[in-house]
Amino acid sequence: MKTRWLPGAALASALLIGNAAHALPEVGAARPALTLKDAWDRTLDLGALTGKPVLVVYEDKDSAKQNEVLKQELAGLAKGDKYMKSIALVAVADLSGYDYWPVKGFVKDAIKTESNKQNTVIYCDWNGSARDRLALRRGQSNVVLFDKGGKVLFSAAGTLTADQRKRLVSLLKAQVGE
Repeated sequence: MKTRWLPGAALASALLIGNAAHALPEVGAARPALTLKDAWDRTLDLGALTGKPVLVVYEDKDSAKQNEVLKQELAGLAKGDKYMKSIALVAVADLSGYDYWPVKGFVKDAIKTESNKQNTVIYCDWNGSARDRLALRRGQSNVVLFDKGGKVLFSAAGTLTADQRKRLVSLLKAQVGE
């Protein structure tokens, strides 16, 4: 009897741990304390962004194309100064597989080039700790919107549906008073 129960318990335990690893931040949850570094080693303290909505887009090289449509929609919003000044966009690259010499230097150079090309700062998560602190999913595009007070308004992983994108844009507009 014990030999049957133990494998079942181990399976149940593995499933519970697996499900916890796939959780996303819940609406209303507080933004965690987190300091990020960009490819130039400049830091950003997410806590310092209080008073401004914060949109976090967290991706790795394989998931970067998942929300291309959303990024185009966001670029359209960003054409007006209102959004550029009112919303903090925090783009984070999951680089957890590249934190060793000499690869890290090449990757830093590539991130600098991409940051310049996209005209936005891309922050680097070299060990997955930012992903863990933000409760995001590995291997997927993650999008989290925090309100001006640092509470989660929206979170999703994977390719956002048209309805999810519409809801996110609506929440962004509400945050800037539109």
